[in-house]
Amino acid sequence: MPEVLDASSVRTWCALALEALGRTRTQIDAINVFPVADGDTGTNLYLTVESAAQAVEAVWAAYGEREPAFGDVMHAMAHGALLGARGNSGTILAQLLRGMAAGCADGIPADGRWLGEALRRAAPAAREAVAHPVEGTMLSVAAGAAGAAGPAGPDSDPDPAPAAVARAAHAGAREALAATPGQLAALAEAGVVDAGGSGLVTVLGALADALDGGGSALRLIPVAAPAASAVTSTAASAARAASDGDPHTAHGGPAYEVVYLLDADATAVRRLRERLDALGDSLVVSGGDGLWRVHVHVDDPGAALEAGTEAGRPHRIQVTHFCGGSPKAEAPREGRAVVLVVPGQGLARLCTEAGATTVLAATGEPPASGEIAAALAATGAREVVLLPNDTALRHAAAIAVEQARTAGVRVALIPTRAAVQGLAALAVHEPQRRFDEDVVAMTAAAGATRYAELLLAEERSWTSAGICERGDVLGLIEGDVAVIGAELAGTAADVLDRMLASGGELVTLVLGPAAPAGLGEALRKHVRQHHLAVDTVVYEGGQQPAPLLIGVE
Repeated sequence: MPEVLDASSVRTWCALALEALGRTRTQIDAINVFPVADGDTGTNLYLTVESAAQAVEAVWAAYGEREPAFGDVMHAMAHGALLGARGNSGTILAQLLRGMAAGCADGIPADGRWLGEALRRAAPAAREAVAHPVEGTMLSVAAGAAGAAGPAGPDSDPDPAPAAVARAAHAGAREALAATPGQLAALAEAGVVDAGGSGLVTVLGALADALDGGGSALRLIPVAAPAASAVTSTAASAARAASDGDPHTAHGGPAYEVVYLLDADATAVRRLRERLDALGDSLVVSGGDGLWRVHVHVDDPGAALEAGTEAGRPHRIQVTHFCGGSPKAEAPREGRAVVLVVPGQGLARLCTEAGATTVLAATGEPPASGEIAAALAATGAREVVLLPNDTALRHAAAIAVEQARTAGVRVALIPTRAAVQGLAALAVHEPQRRFDEDVVAMTAAAGATRYAELLLAEERSWTSAGICERGDVLGLIEGDVAVIGAELAGTAADVLDRMLASGGELVTLVLGPAAPAGLGEALRKHVRQHHLAVDTVVYEGGQQPAPLLIGVE
């Protein structure tokens, strides 16, 4: 067993937590009655931890063969959870992880004493993020875990092992979870414990397993009820229980859940809290250092988004309708839809005008599987075609597809690798065709489109085309550097000539904000002069950081 927490133990913790929540999320969903009986707490926690795990893996990949610093991995876990936090429970978990990571510093060993202090720091940080804390919830379970960790570790041991602290925290969390029905009437009436607290017990059990080299898999299973008897409440009785006079409940409460990331300073966020608290309930604002996750239940989602816009820059916006406070009832699905992941607002508008649904992939923030799955579900269509437009999204897209298929949606995943391939596929989409025929036609169009992008080199480095210097223009064809140039227009023309040497009928140019004025027209003229019978279309894509994307069909 490790004497201190390190990067490897955090990585293992993420993997075990994700695996455990994957096994138990349906159980947790089934006991979700507070604050809204919408049966998604387990799923929200799973998606939040999935995002945290992806961020941790990204740090390991960046370090190459070296093991990352513990602080870097711990901060990445917290930051990833914040980016991917879903629902009330995910937002609180992200704040708990942020509270733990706040104590990471060079020269401070992450031993058992550190872990105890981290848990005691995290619990009040999460409580402060909630506008109106309620006992008998995930906050109570976090407090139970922190208290059990003790001021100097389990049983007042002055030098406890991290595994001992984690086991004590897990035991304290289980004890606090079992007490939640006595603290919250909605839980007692439904005969269940708090769903968010149950998920936190699972996450802490994974931490204990990560630190003691395995341990009992039973502790990864959330407590489903305060007694050994099975949970027999139906979704309807759970909804009635949740409506028992509490202002933070589903039945008779606000109709929408609004969640978004927000770039803003702390002063603006304080004002935002006051405004959102007046608009609705279940308000949780986690984060800090300029990036926040906002979660609130409101009747007017437009007002909640407007408040965010006045405070800063909201993005990754999610709006969910609670269907009048009852458990979510799926309307009959019909028709066909196309969902694309796109790297810029201009491309999103272009695809939306063509009738598609888009997921925006902001710079440095690739969408998690939950965000893609939500877009698939939001179409309301019986048949959906998904175009991820990025090889890095292959795993997330596959998970999203499986989630949608579980909900009864027929989904085809076309493995597009670039936005221009997605545009080509969308251009031949015909919803009146049979589904299989439409998918084949779209796949063929995407496959027949070669793609390239122009980027600026950030540092001197080796490439497949030779050595580049900082500031050089790199022309990447199919992901590999093919051209190194001094200025954008000439390098782009060289890339076009190479791509059109093997033929082509249509060139698509997608300009980013960094593209100089007149670039599109200059390249259109170049194609017209040097490549007869080739048409060119130009779009303002809004993507970052590439000033130019190129497609050749």
